Amino acid sequence: MTFRGRHWIAFWLVALLVALWAVIARQTSALNSARALADLRAERTSLEGRRADLERRVRTGQSRAVLLPRARKLGLRLPADTEIILMPAQPPQRRDRP
Repeated sequence: MTFRGRHWIAFWLVALLVALWAVIARQTSALNSARALADLRAERTSLEGRRADLERRVRTGQSRAVLLPRARKLGLRLPADTEIILMPAQPPQRRDRP
């Protein structure tokens, strides 16, 4: 059985429709990926801003200006230089594996 003219036209029409469907599916997938990427970038920017704010708050909370008044309320005082003893940290011990 040989293909006649109308069969070839139907074959090429189906091939064209499959190719067009593949292009549309790929572009739709790319648009969805681009939208998701934009959302993730916006979320990352927001989280980086929040992290910077939290780091600033931690640095402020660790400062002497904040800690000394709180320590004085608890009855603590700032030690003199002669009261501070620096203890060297020992390096971690290695464990030999069998």
